[in-house]
Amino acid sequence: MDPKAPSAESIYGAASHAEPDAHDASGFASRVRTAVVWRWGAQVGAQIITWTSTFLVVRLLDPSDYGLFAMSQVVVTALAFLNGQSFATSIVQTDRLDNRRIGQVFGMLLLANGLLAAIQFLFAPYAAAYFEEPVVAQLLRVQAAIFLTIPFIALPSEWLARGLQFRKQGQVNIASAVVGALTALLLAWLGWGVWALIYAGLSIFVTRAAGLMLAAQLWVRPIFDPRGAWDMLTFGGTLTLCQLFWIIQSQSDVVIAGRFMDTHDLGLYTQALFLTLIVTGRFIPPINEVALAAYSQLHRAGKPLGPYFLKTARLVMMVSAPVYVGLALTSENAILVLMGEKWTELIPIVAGLAIAMPAFALQLICSPVTNAMGRPRVYLFTSICGAVIFPAVFLWSVSAGAMGLVHAWWIGAPLLCAATLAVTLPRIAVSPIALFAALSPIALACAVMAAAVLTLQHIAPVSSPLIALALHAGLGAAAYAATFWFFYRGIVMETWAIVRNREAVVAAA
Repeated sequence: MDPKAPSAESIYGAASHAEPDAHDASGFASRVRTAVVWRWGAQVGAQIITWTSTFLVVRLLDPSDYGLFAMSQVVVTALAFLNGQSFATSIVQTDRLDNRRIGQVFGMLLLANGLLAAIQFLFAPYAAAYFEEPVVAQLLRVQAAIFLTIPFIALPSEWLARGLQFRKQGQVNIASAVVGALTALLLAWLGWGVWALIYAGLSIFVTRAAGLMLAAQLWVRPIFDPRGAWDMLTFGGTLTLCQLFWIIQSQSDVVIAGRFMDTHDLGLYTQALFLTLIVTGRFIPPINEVALAAYSQLHRAGKPLGPYFLKTARLVMMVSAPVYVGLALTSENAILVLMGEKWTELIPIVAGLAIAMPAFALQLICSPVTNAMGRPRVYLFTSICGAVIFPAVFLWSVSAGAMGLVHAWWIGAPLLCAATLAVTLPRIAVSPIALFAALSPIALACAVMAAAVLTLQHIAPVSSPLIALALHAGLGAAAYAATFWFFYRGIVMETWAIVRNREAVVAAA
């Protein structure tokens, strides 16, 4: 370690004075609001860059390229649950942190990810044999390098999150998105096929690792002696188990379908899933990162978390529910405008998946609140439920092809949401009636939006996909906003106050 560089202890000492006091409602709310703006705003910016690149690249590649990529990603994701990110998350939750404990986390990250890189490199031929696609082995060997970047991403990102310092993270994420987008576009243009996707992903990880280490300035020696870190190991170990079951849940569709469907159909399904995970997969995780840090500080201050969870649930669903209802209503025109005639087979798949996503979004925002209370076993239980429900419904439906997987989502997402709420709400002293009251205005506004768009589509069909998309999206947004303005104006004003930082309830975001 550079003797001139600040140690973790000295940084922590400085950060502890700046750390928001949860008892100071206005000051804490301001810090959380800033964190949300930067973390979520940077995610939006990065995703705009990524989507722009994706919709250009997708015109240069074939569905089979995305099918091959999905096969390799299953293996990478399956191993990633052991990458130690969950142990790094303990830095955010624990109330006891010093130079040695941070070094212990760093040492564990280096050991775990070095081992995972070696395992993936050696395991690659067996994965290729399973999918009966030899090129998958080559893809996996190159992607093994991703694990070598993880220690230099996980440690600084969790350190910055503890202090709600998301501005630097946001800047790094946007920079890495630019690098990845340019890499994908250049290689796809040069005819590299699936390798454009592989090297674009790798460039993002390398850029993030370098950027976050420079942003956090957290220069510590790795410590490979676990003594004194039992609480962090227990918390991180439980979250690691949760990640294992999450991997089973989230990757079971590709693992099962990859064996029974060809690369073309698998590519269609995975691209449809990419589009419909716009909110749940891209924008909710950043919100959850800030929520965990905020909930943890509120819990350490002795504040009840139930009211904050209700605010979070309402804010998230006010955004995600209309997006998915709108996507289901306009999927045909959206696909034609964004991806072209080559991808018309996506239309029913995207529309069907969008229907299931609001329930999935609600389920995803539950884990931070119980994790912040030091109860990761609740998250473990719901993760086990997901690991049982989703593989079962995918196995049952895979014979019907891509639409069969869509029907599996219709069953699996509501079931998992119900199970998650059943074990989460009692622990945060929130009744189902209170949650229903918070979310029912959103359901009504979405119903009005759907009725308006369907009526316009029936009485005034438009031949131009671009004009139709603009008209239907505009009418849907207007109907949704009007419902809130005329029937739930109090919610509108309260939400606007939160956005403008006029209330401490912003801490829930």
